[in-house]
Amino acid sequence: MPHEKLYSNAVELLKKLIATPSVSRDEAATAAILEQFLRDSGVLDVQRLHNNVWARNRHFDPAKPTILLNSHHDTVKPNPGYTRNPFAADIENGKLYGLGSNDAGASAVSLMAAFLHFYEASDLCYNLIIAITAEEEVGGANGIESLLPHLGKIDFAIVGEPTGMQMAIAERGLVVLDCVALGKSGHAARNEGDNAIYKAMKDIEWFRTFRFPKESDLFGPVKMSVTMISAGSQHNVIPAECKFTVDIRVTDRYSNEEVVEEIRQHVTCDVTPRSTRLKPSYISPDHPVVQAGASLGLTTFGSPTTSDQSLLPMTSLKIGPGESARSHSADEYVELREIEQGIATYIAMLSKILQNA
Repeated sequence: MPHEKLYSNAVELLKKLIATPSVSRDEAATAAILEQFLRDSGVLDVQRLHNNVWARNRHFDPAKPTILLNSHHDTVKPNPGYTRNPFAADIENGKLYGLGSNDAGASAVSLMAAFLHFYEASDLCYNLIIAITAEEEVGGANGIESLLPHLGKIDFAIVGEPTGMQMAIAERGLVVLDCVALGKSGHAARNEGDNAIYKAMKDIEWFRTFRFPKESDLFGPVKMSVTMISAGSQHNVIPAECKFTVDIRVTDRYSNEEVVEEIRQHVTCDVTPRSTRLKPSYISPDHPVVQAGASLGLTTFGSPTTSDQSLLPMTSLKIGPGESARSHSADEYVELREIEQGIATYIAMLSKILQNA
């Protein structure tokens, strides 16, 4: 299918997706649209699990390595600052407006266009799987994580998120810690009790000043921020417990589990991670897909935002049309030329890999 037809179909598909509300965990209607679009485009074996829609290229060969093309079709709730109808899908001055247009509808439809470009080819060096998934905005259990066991072995993935079609070769991980400093209650007027607030203060000061020894070339140090604190029941009672929360942005130099273990060796409070699922990611600049992008003049950077990349166990590259700064903003939009460029760039990158491995 020529690029012009892929582009026009992608824009029409994105307009339908924008016009159909798909807030995380309520994406059934857009999943149906995606499923029907792939079937209407000639894809023979379109599958759906929960609200995740996926398909393999026509000549899928289990003996070949496999590339996953992944983006998401769920959205956040509309920003209260919207001055437009977030579901109108209006086009003005070369911009397509609407909730999810930039994050990550443009990436989703552009990756689908690239998949369709190669769908019928029988001489590819890799298999392709397209997966447009749900619950990305909330890190839900019924999103990409639930789909992975059904996809088989994946050698690497391209994750579609708005990056200005530049290559995010690393992404920070996220760990949130619930910490509890324990003391002993007593009357404030007498010299009794063991003040949990004072104990917490020592640990909080450690979080404020500690610097992990390994620092990332892309992100610098692991960043820890104490963001919430709670203690005490009344003015004249020494608190026996002080709770506080720590937000930790993990770099590609550590795993989430390594960071938690290091913290436990230094603080006296009880430390409980809410989750270690949102892992940091990194792909070598020497990886073939990064080299393919570099040969097209694309640059690399480290992404401070999290995505479904954090839930993928395989090597992955994040790249897509649109700009991260527009995500979750009022009057969200994507430029039509960005979609056109996204499709062309995805196809050019994949051509270098699929036909020259």
